[in-house]
Amino acid sequence: MQHLKPELKPLDHLALCGARNDTALETRSERISYADLDAMVGRMARALRAAGLVRGDRVATWLAKTAEACIMPLAAARAGLVHVPVNPTLKRGQVVHILTDSGAKLLITGEGRAQSLNEGDRPNGCSLWLEEQATEARLSGVSLPPSDEYPGDLAAILYTSGSTGKPKGVMLSHSNLWLGAVSVAHYLKLDSDDRTLCVLPLSFDYGQNQLLSTWRAGGCAIPLDYLSARDVVKAVVRHDVTTLAGVPPLWVQLVEAQWELGSAESLRRITNSGGALTPPLVRQLRALFSEADVYPMYGLTEAFRSTYLDPTLVDDHPSSMGKAIPFAEIMVVRPDGREASPDEPGELVHAGPLVAQGYWRDAKRTSARFKPAPTWSNYGGTAVWSGDTVRRDADGLLYFVGRDDEMIKTSGNRVSPAEIEQVAIASGAVAEAVAFGVADDRLGHAIALVVRGDGKAEVLEAFLKAELPAFMQPRRVVWCENLPRNPNGKLDRVAIRRDFEQKELGA
Repeated sequence: MQHLKPELKPLDHLALCGARNDTALETRSERISYADLDAMVGRMARALRAAGLVRGDRVATWLAKTAEACIMPLAAARAGLVHVPVNPTLKRGQVVHILTDSGAKLLITGEGRAQSLNEGDRPNGCSLWLEEQATEARLSGVSLPPSDEYPGDLAAILYTSGSTGKPKGVMLSHSNLWLGAVSVAHYLKLDSDDRTLCVLPLSFDYGQNQLLSTWRAGGCAIPLDYLSARDVVKAVVRHDVTTLAGVPPLWVQLVEAQWELGSAESLRRITNSGGALTPPLVRQLRALFSEADVYPMYGLTEAFRSTYLDPTLVDDHPSSMGKAIPFAEIMVVRPDGREASPDEPGELVHAGPLVAQGYWRDAKRTSARFKPAPTWSNYGGTAVWSGDTVRRDADGLLYFVGRDDEMIKTSGNRVSPAEIEQVAIASGAVAEAVAFGVADDRLGHAIALVVRGDGKAEVLEAFLKAELPAFMQPRRVVWCENLPRNPNGKLDRVAIRRDFEQKELGA
């Protein structure tokens, strides 16, 4: 499987991968064939060009999982533009940062979201298309033919939280996204009769690949915005879904949901990333989805996807991350730069053509994470040094040991503690704040927030709810008169967390 040929094409050519009369995209109101998908991609691309956008301009989409949101990754690529998908659950301040940081020249969104922005929130020169205008663009007009974009050109910027503050933009080329689709479609054994229920956010690399890998295989993608696990259950049954990707909190909800006998039999595979599956949860998934293969996976936006565990090994190695996916070289590196021995912990380093181009307009953070591969690497070149500690056993299977940074992994999302802290302080209710994750069976980690202030709990709570999406809301807020500091005068995060845990144990 590792010898899969790394064929390179422009990203928009994914619209040509299925049989022309087969369904490529199925929404609540439309069934779009591959022929129509290609035509819509072309019409949208021409409309973007006609709007005055030129090669390399950034176009942002802040949309629910509409047909327009699904088509835009390919349409922007065909027009020679750079797509910037924005998570629809983000609030105004976060969206303004992404628009400003990316230098977006066009924002496509719905009327309600557009009205939530203030005058001056869009950067100078950033036009606005309401969703109805995007719909008209894909349904009428002349279509641009498939592009001949250079595979190394920038195709997308995906924003991911950083451990030191505001989200940072990861730059992905046509070849990054194309080869990611080829790799995943191959090792998941997707085929033209597969039907993928797309429940993950399309702004998430894992979520966007739901579309791209399905189209690479010539299958049908079915986008779904859901409110409860029951919505997912009903969609699986209604659409005869064969492929379902999720994160651990969703799987917890789904195994607790009511499934009628035989209702999950259409599922051929379920895939997990965004956090590890626990052995008990693996057993529950195997029992519920008895006809489906379970694919545990590990990834990071900076290199898309790194490893997967072969379904035949899940029962005997439920806590393993597996081995490298096609087109990825995964190394375990000691602090001295040498290769770690079997079962010796080391940093996970990812080399190969899936490695992103760095962080958008952020040379400092790029140089810290994107560094030369070890001299003994097969691929060489630039590698992503993940900051995650792993070990590899004698059989070559990888196991996650720990995360070196302070990122909080909750509900399948990477959350920056600094971003939560900045919003808490901006409320005016607190002077200092420290956020961190605490183990939680359902969420992976729940968010705890320790603050120093005068106890205006209602003010803080209201401000957090207004400024942060649901997945970033603290589960527990602790008010303190003083917070411990280290010898340099900085807040002592280790001591603060230790005090919190001691109080929780004593509660």
